[in-house]
Amino acid sequence: MSVTPESVQELLSSEDFGHRLSGVNQLRQIEPSIAFDLIQPLVVDRNVRVRYAAVSQLSSLGRQNPSTALEILRRALTEDPEPDVQAAAADSIGALKLTEAFNDLQQLYHRSSEWLVQFSVIAALGELGDPQSFDLLQTALQSENELVKTAAIGSLGELGDDRAVNLLLPYISDSDWQIRYRVAQALSRFNHPEARSALGRLAQDEMQAVAQEAQSYLAK
Repeated sequence: MSVTPESVQELLSSEDFGHRLSGVNQLRQIEPSIAFDLIQPLVVDRNVRVRYAAVSQLSSLGRQNPSTALEILRRALTEDPEPDVQAAAADSIGALKLTEAFNDLQQLYHRSSEWLVQFSVIAALGELGDPQSFDLLQTALQSENELVKTAAIGSLGELGDDRAVNLLLPYISDSDWQIRYRVAQALSRFNHPEARSALGRLAQDEMQAVAQEAQSYLAK
């Protein structure tokens, strides 16, 4: 059976949340401009799994109308009670590079105690590349959650602010090799003598994956 806007709309209008969820997934198979219109009511669906799937798909469908997508995602950040949906909204904002949502992301980071939400916010800031993110990323670097800290390292690298180099240097000797690996990736983004020197040390790391990552950048 072929997928058409009409067949998808029928699924999306079903009382069965499984059908609605299937309809959200089938939106990928129809014209994006039509899919964008159809997905909007599902962002406030009564079922959290449907809302999550709809908000996640806005990471691509939102390109049809970034200003409308921004309004929808802001509401998901601030009004949806489910951390998973809030995290998906942050992910989509990052993918769409909606820098206008920086303040919303910052407020959510400080308001939420959920590590997944904080992780998604910090990862999104790296994608946004907004200079005003620096202070929040510096704060996140001190997080007790290792995944949030790792995301902050990566986002500081993406931001490319030279002030980040001194913040990252202590982590080249971190006991967690995955953090050292992410530091190697982050430092490679800086044209800075201290960053290159740190990469030289990481190129001798006892963990092969870290050493190879650093070596690959030094060879360029």
